[in-house]
Amino acid sequence: MSHLIEITDSHCHLDFDSFDTERDEIVARAIDAGVTRMVTICTELHKEPYVRAISERYASVFYAAGTHPMNVTDEYMTTVDELVTLSKHPKFVGIGETGLDYHYTAESADVQKQSLRVHIEAARETGLPLIIHARAADEDMARILTEEYNNGAYTCVMHCFSSSVELAKAALDLGFYLSMSGITAFPKSQELRDIFSAAPVDRVLVETDAPYLAPPPYRGKRNEPAYSVHTAQKGAEVFGMDWPAFAAQTQINFDRLFSKAALYQVAA
Repeated sequence: MSHLIEITDSHCHLDFDSFDTERDEIVARAIDAGVTRMVTICTELHKEPYVRAISERYASVFYAAGTHPMNVTDEYMTTVDELVTLSKHPKFVGIGETGLDYHYTAESADVQKQSLRVHIEAARETGLPLIIHARAADEDMARILTEEYNNGAYTCVMHCFSSSVELAKAALDLGFYLSMSGITAFPKSQELRDIFSAAPVDRVLVETDAPYLAPPPYRGKRNEPAYSVHTAQKGAEVFGMDWPAFAAQTQINFDRLFSKAALYQVAA
């Protein structure tokens, strides 16, 4: 049996309906592909018990929870205390996803900002990484992340990063991480690949955002954690590294940022 190169899908949505009929098989396919850990993200806090149960069902699955910026008008406003309480679960490893989305939901910008700051304070208090969704809101995002960091340090990953070089620089200057999704592997994403290639390789993660954004050769189909291997292989090309070395580096990066997941693995 050949040795599998191991990576982590740092952001997926295993609770989504499109996985309901074959969740066991999807997790098994990921493990068979070398994706030994997955972080499934709760985007609506009323669904947190269900997402938590998924993480409890599978040894390889961890979870994070928060209110997605596109959901802020449909969900109650969470509190720092609520997020801190949720974070006590042994497999709860991140705060979010949270952030700003002015592409689809600019009308709720003020509420999004309020929610974002609540999540940042929870990340600060728990020491868990903040998971950021940013779309069409680069200026406000960079400003708020920087303002809040100056009020007290916290860690953060810019999930599914596909924003401007200016936002990438602002995030990296704060010591944050950028996460590669399948978008990075799209043929027309050279500008995005250039942003990643200029970033420190020790500040890069890989993800699927499954069921969205499947990389080639699965583009246009439902994404799943196993496909993060294809994004990671493109990442190796972007950084001019061989595949095993890049995969190993992303594992080190994940363990550093998501240290609670890394420690859970050691203790298990």
